[in-house]
Amino acid sequence: MKICCIGAGHVGGPTMAMIALKCPDVRVTVVDISKERIAGWNSNQLPVYEPGLSEVVKQCRGRNLFFSTDIDEAIQASDMIFVSVNTPTKTYGIGAGRAADLRYWEQCARRIAAVSDGDKIVVEKSTLPVRTAESLRAVLKANGQGCRFEILSNPEFLAEGTAIRDLENPDRVLIGHDDTNSGRAASEKLVEIYARWVPHEKILTSNIWSSELSKLVANAFLAQRVSSINSISALCEATGADVDEVAAAIGRDSRVGPKFLKASIGFGGSCFQKDILNLIYLCEHYGLHEVAEYWSQVIKINDWQKSRFTRRMVETMFNTVAGKRIAIFGFAFKKDTNDTRESPAIYVCRDLLNEQAQLSIYDPRVTEVAIRHDLEAATALPGASFQDRITVEKDAYAAVESAHAVAILTEWDEFRNLDYNRIRQVMLKPGFIFDGRNILSQEANSMLFPAVYGIGKPNASAGT
Repeated sequence: MKICCIGAGHVGGPTMAMIALKCPDVRVTVVDISKERIAGWNSNQLPVYEPGLSEVVKQCRGRNLFFSTDIDEAIQASDMIFVSVNTPTKTYGIGAGRAADLRYWEQCARRIAAVSDGDKIVVEKSTLPVRTAESLRAVLKANGQGCRFEILSNPEFLAEGTAIRDLENPDRVLIGHDDTNSGRAASEKLVEIYARWVPHEKILTSNIWSSELSKLVANAFLAQRVSSINSISALCEATGADVDEVAAAIGRDSRVGPKFLKASIGFGGSCFQKDILNLIYLCEHYGLHEVAEYWSQVIKINDWQKSRFTRRMVETMFNTVAGKRIAIFGFAFKKDTNDTRESPAIYVCRDLLNEQAQLSIYDPRVTEVAIRHDLEAATALPGASFQDRITVEKDAYAAVESAHAVAILTEWDEFRNLDYNRIRQVMLKPGFIFDGRNILSQEANSMLFPAVYGIGKPNASAGT
């Protein structure tokens, strides 16, 4: 068996590395149009950071795991092609701001059809709108030069930051296929790959439309829980309740469960918002306007939570942050990843820059180039007018030197263990700490807590 994966990003790279690790007799080639990205995968500084990923790649690379920019050769040599390219939200035309932009998917389909010289199994690995396989099939059939293509849907359910653990021990593997003999046979070949390390009871098969929709719905439900607890965090601040205590109480109910009930500045990443917007667009397309409005509220609460956090910072700091140095702890959308796509930190920093603040930013994995690029894209300010108001520091203690405030925006473990007494000593007084991830324990930092403002905490009641 020879496998090709088109797309060497946060999904394609780790997923193929795990398949190569668990199936040493399977040749896996990951291809991408980006020479820089492929060079990174062939180096000791991988373009994607995930705990444990580097060790897996080093074990398999050159043995049965290869990274290349020769897309045509990899397609021709493969029996099974995973497509894991970006499907961003459209920024133009019909469905702008909601629908998925499938141009890269269509380009891949046309390239597969053009260069294939034999039958292939094509696996949808990207998150796609339901019934995308229908369009994909039409493109392949019209351009396939006599080759037969079977299409499978195999959505990823890994979480960035725990991708290797999730891939090694998944909750489930979902494979959607056509209800035909050839469709079932193609599905069984993919089942056999995963069955090398995943128990059969965790490998689910379905019709292809159910599989495509399940990914969107899974992310929508998880995002809904985040927005739900964040909405309650505002009520906790208004009433003096503690959102962590409320979450712990309701999470003990077996019908609710404790996961995704951590109040914060909001969700980010490449999936949640994009997939909900796609779901909204699909609902509107099928005339389900009430359903679309329901899911729209999840996005509205998330946006409101980010702006509410920034507004509370400004109001607490005497209604102005102009010219004040604010230390930003964390820029990635979550810990244990260098991914900044839709990171809440981008929007908090953007709003602080619009308030004329000076930002000193530290993240252990995100580069200065990425930070400045994201903020330049997010703010409407001319580049020179705000780039001079940003410094990117090499450690947290440098970031807080002479700062008026600290904003914790990513829940990196190292931020829990900093010496906050030392930090307070080098900050300008009174010195505020805005804990956007609720990672600071009052028991461990009792002397600091009059100046710590958490999400949904009693001392955060001002300015809700």
